[in-house]
Order: sequence, then C-alpha cells, then structure tokens
Amino acid sequence: MDVDETREQARLDWQTGAIFRPVRTGNAFEETVERLFQAIKLGVFGFGDRLPAERDLAARLGISRETLREALRTLQQAGCVEPRRGRYGGTFVTYTMPAPDVADLRRAARDLGGTLEDALTYRQVLETGAAEAAARRTLTPGQRAHLEDRLADLEGAAPAQYRQLDSRFHLAIGELTGSPTLAAAIAEARMRLNDLLNAIPMLERNIEHAADQHRAMVRAILDGDGDAARRATEEHLAATAALLRGFLA
Repeated sequence: MDVDETREQARLDWQTGAIFRPVRTGNAFEETVERLFQAIKLGVFGFGDRLPAERDLAARLGISRETLREALRTLQQAGCVEPRRGRYGGTFVTYTMPAPDVADLRRAARDLGGTLEDALTYRQVLETGAAEAAARRTLTPGQRAHLEDRLADLEGAAPAQYRQLDSRFHLAIGELTGSPTLAAAIAEARMRLNDLLNAIPMLERNIEHAADQHRAMVRAILDGDGDAARRATEEHLAATAALLRGFLA
C-alpha cells in the first residue's frame, strides 16, 4: 500500500466510522441512502471528494454491492454524487451546501417543533462527555495529528465550507473517545440539528469566538485535561445554542 492509499485508508477509518457502521434493519436500501446522505451533509465527504471504493463501502455497511449501487444511483439522480470513469474514476460528491438563510433556519426549527431544546440538551451532554473522555485517553501521535488537522482545516475554511468542516471537527472528537457507539450518537445528534446549524448566518465575530473555543477544546484534549475539555466544549455549545435562540426569537 503506497502513501496515498495509506492516507486514504486513514481517512476512511477516521472520518466515516461514526456513520458507515453495519446496516442492521430490514430496509437496507433506504438506510444505505440515509447513511450516505448523512455523510455528505455532515461534511465527512465534501464537494469534489471521492467516496470510498464500492467493495470497501459495501463491506463497512454489511450490504451487497448491488444494494450500494442502487443507493448511489438514487443519490446521483438527486444531484448529490456523480460517477466518473478512468484511472482516477469513482463516485464523487457534487452536493453543495445551501447558503445560510434565516427563513430556512426558522423552517427547520418548526420542523423540530417542541424537540429543539431536547436536541440541544442531548448534543451538549454527548459532546461535553466525549471531549472529557477523549482528553482522558492516551492518544497516539496519529490521533493527536488528526485532531490538529481537523482544527487547521476548520480555521482555513472558506465560508461555503465552514459548517461542514465544523461537523468534521466535532465528529473527530467523538472518534477519539474510542467508543463507536458514542461517536455514532454524536453524528446522529448533529444530523438532528444540521439544517438549523447550516442556516445560521455567517457572522465574523461569532466565527472568531468559535475559533477561540475550538482551540481551547483541542488544547485541553491534547493536554489530557478532562475537566478543561468539558468546560471548553460546554461553553462552545452554549454559545451556539444561544445564537440559535437569538435568531429564532
């Protein structure tokens, strides 16, 4: 396996573990479409990225390659992916995030109805606990570098990519806990709020404030300070929740 293949496998291991777990329902096709679309909307795979090879993805999901191909054809028809032929071919993401819009924010909030506060509380409990758990683990050099890379990607993000790279950052912390169940729960919690978070207008001051909080989270995790990691994450999530409530008031 060459260097590029090794990096691609590492990407697959880290960035898809929370979502691309085995399908366990009798609706394999529908759940596969859901998992793939979740991975795209959460930014696990962004615009222009190539999805993993069919054999690898089918094995991860525990489905047949025919079921996977049917799901990919459905996403292609929806304009989310496109197949390309040739030596560097494969299935590539063509989905682009809609521009932030307060009307979409309010529409997404109405869709959640009375469960919005529940979703915010669930996310806070999961992610503060995950940050603390990650900080209390002995991380390998590769794991530490992975978290630093996700932070660097987020800090260098263009506005159109920011929300997806923010998702990648938060999912990475879930992966660092070493608990696939917790990582999957964090991905699920993010999906419940995803349309809301993506519709928040990009405010420069808010992005600067979030950047400070993200750095504090990473610093605490890498320092092995579980209490500080929990506090930094709680502060960050509370700020996001307050911003949401402000726009919905």
